[in-house]
Order: sequence, then C-alpha cells, then structure tokens
Amino acid sequence: MRILGLDFGSHTVGVAVSDALGLTAQGVEIIRRKSPDKLRQTLARIQALASSYGVEKIVLGYPKHMNNTEGERCEKTKEFKAMLEKRTNLAVELWDERLTTVAADQIMMESGVRRERRKEYVDKIAAMLILQGYLDFWNGSRQ
Repeated sequence: MRILGLDFGSHTVGVAVSDALGLTAQGVEIIRRKSPDKLRQTLARIQALASSYGVEKIVLGYPKHMNNTEGERCEKTKEFKAMLEKRTNLAVELWDERLTTVAADQIMMESGVRRERRKEYVDKIAAMLILQGYLDFWNGSRQ
C-alpha cells in the first residue's frame, strides 16, 4: 500500500511517497504557490500525484506546538485536510510533525548542503520525515 506524506506550509507543500511495501519514504517534490489561500492548483497537483503513484492514504503533518497545544497553523491544516479528503476521496491522517523541519535542516547541514540552498529542499525532506515516522509507527504496530 502506497502512502503519500505531506508537509503543508503557508506557501509550499513538501511531498513524499512510500514504497509499495510501505517501508520507506522517498521525496517527490515541493509544490509552491504564490498565496497561502490559493489552494486549487495545489490540491489538483496532489490529486494527480496520488493517482499516478496509486496512493491509498495520505499522511498530513500536524504542526502542534512543543507544549502539545494547537495554534492557528493546526486550524489551517485541519481545513486543508478536509479539502484533501473531498478532492481525492482518500483517507487523510494527521501526524505530529514537531521538529521535522529542524531535523531536515540538520540532515542537510550534516550532508554539506550550503545554507542558501537548504530552503530549496527542506519541505521535501520534512515530508519524508513525517511519512517515515508514520511508516515506522504503522509497521511497528503491525508486528
């Protein structure tokens, strides 16, 4: 079963997809938009990716605060989740994404990616980390 992982931001959506066995996450792309409220093309692109990869579920990063409270970004993420479910007819599961962007930045720093280039990749790597965390949990719970 293939699963799509998303890191939803105000201007970008990082996208990752699992392998067919649901073991590993690979980065796919970063969807960029000019305005935070212009989501039609973003939703259409996600729908196209889900279809082309044969995705059966979507995991959407859920940006809780470090103290486990929910803020404005959580509300926007819930709204986006509802739009995704309506557009794709797929189940969308929220997954705690705390510190994934920090971890993505750390991975790139350790890999020698220059500071000015990290912004180009951080959302895709964050999506990979969100999806991989979900896959690790899901596979661990099936054993």
